[in-house]
Amino acid sequence: MTTTDTPKSDANDDMSLLLSEPFAQAWATPTPGLAGRLGERLGGRLAQSLQAERGMVTVRRRKAQPEPLADGVQQRWLYRAPRQRALRPGEPRAASVIELQAGACLALATGGPREFLVLRGSAAVDAEHLGLRDFLLLPAGATPVLSSVDGAHVFVREAEGPAVERTLVRDAEAGWPEFAPGIRRRVLWTGGGQSALLYRADPGASVPTHSHGYDEECLMVQGELFLDDVLLQQGDYQLAPAGTGHRITETDTGVVIYAHGDAELRFT
Repeated sequence: MTTTDTPKSDANDDMSLLLSEPFAQAWATPTPGLAGRLGERLGGRLAQSLQAERGMVTVRRRKAQPEPLADGVQQRWLYRAPRQRALRPGEPRAASVIELQAGACLALATGGPREFLVLRGSAAVDAEHLGLRDFLLLPAGATPVLSSVDGAHVFVREAEGPAVERTLVRDAEAGWPEFAPGIRRRVLWTGGGQSALLYRADPGASVPTHSHGYDEECLMVQGELFLDDVLLQQGDYQLAPAGTGHRITETDTGVVIYAHGDAELRFT
């Protein structure tokens, strides 16, 4: 189960343009003569959807342009917090996917606590060999070197906050504990009310309406997931700020998701 490029033909499946102008205004305009004022009802639903999405950050992998960092190394940014304000509860300082070609390496600058999750191939991080879906958390102050013999894609999340201990979770050893009907959850790290997690959901599985006490991040490792009216596909990322929530969380295909947020979901 790996992260792969989205085929070019899939670009036609992106319906986000229908939520922007001039289409948004047209949808919101009442349609005369329709029973039950269907135009107004559609417009109201659209307004609710746009309002819910206003505070969220959604990044499509196919639209995240790679930036070169070194020979054979590029980075796709998923999130960078503004420097001029304090972080919200659970908000990351930065999140990205670093792509290494075979034989490439990259030294990272000193930073806050960092999480590493291998999405494709295998890599060495801080002299630790990591395979597919292996997870490593390094405490603040580390200056790790990333390298890969055969090539790799590595998700990297940098945060601020309380001190953490070095944590290593091997995919082959961790298992998938039952969480809810059709959903399994692997706790990668937890502390201070928030956690880093991997969810594995069967086709048709769903999560009830819930709110977020901490910023919630979702990275699609495999499959597709509806978060309200947004369809996230493999490699896509969404950050929902603390204080927001999701009415709909469901998958038709089955999905593996990296999530960072509340240690326990707040159902409403």
